[in-house]
Amino acid sequence: MSDLRHRRVYTRWFALLVGLVTGAVVGFAVYWGSQLTGAALFMLCGTVAGGVAALVFYAYSRTMYLTELTVSIPNFTDLTFAVTPSNEGVAWRLFVESVTRVSTQPLTEGTGVVRETLNSLYSLFQSVRQTLVEAGPTAGAGGTQTVEHLAIGMLNAQMRPFLAKWHPQLLQWERVNPDVPESQWPGNAQCRAELEAMRLGLLDYVRGLGQLAGVRNIDVMLGHSADQ
Repeated sequence: MSDLRHRRVYTRWFALLVGLVTGAVVGFAVYWGSQLTGAALFMLCGTVAGGVAALVFYAYSRTMYLTELTVSIPNFTDLTFAVTPSNEGVAWRLFVESVTRVSTQPLTEGTGVVRETLNSLYSLFQSVRQTLVEAGPTAGAGGTQTVEHLAIGMLNAQMRPFLAKWHPQLLQWERVNPDVPESQWPGNAQCRAELEAMRLGLLDYVRGLGQLAGVRNIDVMLGHSADQ
């Protein structure tokens, strides 16, 4: 179990203990208050109402509580990310979307189809962007990095430059040579080489998403691609 999940478990048990103690105190206060009359009764009711309001606010704030996690991304220093229960779920969705795509698997020489990988990569790009739009920004993170910073970095630093270069080149060649095998494309070898470099960089971001999601044995879930 990750340190983040340990903290979540301890937090739940602490909240339960606080709830039991608070319930006992409130019960005693209600009983004692039933014996009061006049101004003393009104003062007690106001005090209890204020305490309940404070507890409700505390419970709400716990759902928005930010913990911090350091993630290492090559070409960057270690980044500290804010993690909440909600954006932990977003990180899990993005992690699953990424690890189940053809584009995160190695495309060795003489195997696979570049077009299929480009299509998978474009589909992943669209899916990640849509997930971020639906999730919205992390509230209350201040200047700390969040899951959306990591995901947008994955899109703009890894996927977009590769797609912008190679998608139109392959598409143009396919239109001129509709019946020619892709292996005859002059840019095939270079595209595959740059694809592999991009894929390895992409996996670093995917591992980061896995860390933010609290995933254990991330490389095992990545499978063969993690060994490249």
